[in-house]
Amino acid sequence: MVSNNSQPLPLEGLRILDLTVVWAGPYATQIFGDWGAEIIRVESIKHFPATTRGMVMRPTKAMVSQKGSLSAYPNRDPGERPWNRTASFNAHARNKKSMTVDMTKPEGQEVFDELLKISDVVIENNVPVSMDRINVNWERVSSVNPKIVMLRMPGFGLDGPYEDYRTFGSHMAGVVGHYSVMGYQGELADMTGNTLTADAAGGAGAALALAAGIRYRNHNDKGIFIEIATAENFANYLGDHILDYTVNERLASPMGNRDISNAPQGVYRCTGEDRWIAISVNSDKQWESLCNLIGSPELAKDPEYSNVSGRRSLHDTIDQLIEAWSKGMDAHKAMSALQAEGIPAGVVMNEEDAFSDPHLEENGFWETLEGAETGKYQYASTLWKTASTDRSHKRAAPRLGEDNEYVYKELLGFDADKYAEFESAGHIGMDYDI
Repeated sequence: MVSNNSQPLPLEGLRILDLTVVWAGPYATQIFGDWGAEIIRVESIKHFPATTRGMVMRPTKAMVSQKGSLSAYPNRDPGERPWNRTASFNAHARNKKSMTVDMTKPEGQEVFDELLKISDVVIENNVPVSMDRINVNWERVSSVNPKIVMLRMPGFGLDGPYEDYRTFGSHMAGVVGHYSVMGYQGELADMTGNTLTADAAGGAGAALALAAGIRYRNHNDKGIFIEIATAENFANYLGDHILDYTVNERLASPMGNRDISNAPQGVYRCTGEDRWIAISVNSDKQWESLCNLIGSPELAKDPEYSNVSGRRSLHDTIDQLIEAWSKGMDAHKAMSALQAEGIPAGVVMNEEDAFSDPHLEENGFWETLEGAETGKYQYASTLWKTASTDRSHKRAAPRLGEDNEYVYKELLGFDADKYAEFESAGHIGMDYDI
């Protein structure tokens, strides 16, 4: 991908073959695409990757019309090609290309080999048995291109009893113990809906690993194989709980909105319907400032409240005092007042709030992209800023097979006859042939 700026993006000239699905893998490659790498999604019209390009190949309008249905589609309309319109795909597919090939056939394998020869990276996060069926492994990949970087990131890795288990971020988070510390004491384990933290963490971890792998390749003039078990990657996000168990044999318990080291901490009601502010107090000085702000300066001098341990034991009483103050405040004004006193606090915003937030707007966080079948829609911008490059997106998510002609004709040198031959053989298309 070439930037529209006078300064090139850092990863321009890098080509990545993307065989990823669902969330973690696509998020990793999107990060690289945002930095300028050419991302080529290698897909197949013979296989519909459910949860990647939509939960159902051809949902009806009725199926997607209600909030919380199969997936979000522009104007709640799946359109003629729903797989190009689903939010679950578009959210992690900007700045990418898409080509199609049937790698279950020998000639499809040959096409993939030719792509390997002219690429720098190949990445996948499928169940290992799925990759075995199409012969995608380090032995084969490195034999075709000894200088390639390959990253594989199945949920539970490439070895062990769980090797071929199918999973989403929600299940991986459960296996490593995340749900045991979520929610509130005495309630059922909390399995948070679509906010799949393990997937997001896996994507970020994979992007970091790829960057290290590319540096290794550039310095040593040879390729490298990298494996990330996405579940194991997320275990590192629970480091304090894991260490507490290994050192003290103590099991963590759900704490709701509260915290061991921050007290008080919680979400407090403000004026208006369903308006809230999140507050965390992490020092005695902040506690004193909070007491003065909410009109209870005497508490700052009370020895029962003088330290974190004391404040944790009296948390319910403190919560009542804070909410007595906050419920008469506008959430944004409350945040400003708290931040002015050096107290960490933030408005609990919904999507509508976020799109109208003055801070995000001033920083150009929201950007509009126009897709051929999705129309215009807004994205969260890239994660980074530099002084010399524009961080705005360059391309909406690709339609299935949108870049077939570019890949087959420009990159691989197919003439019109050979391209037509592959098209009739079921390799090339923009609709699923199943």
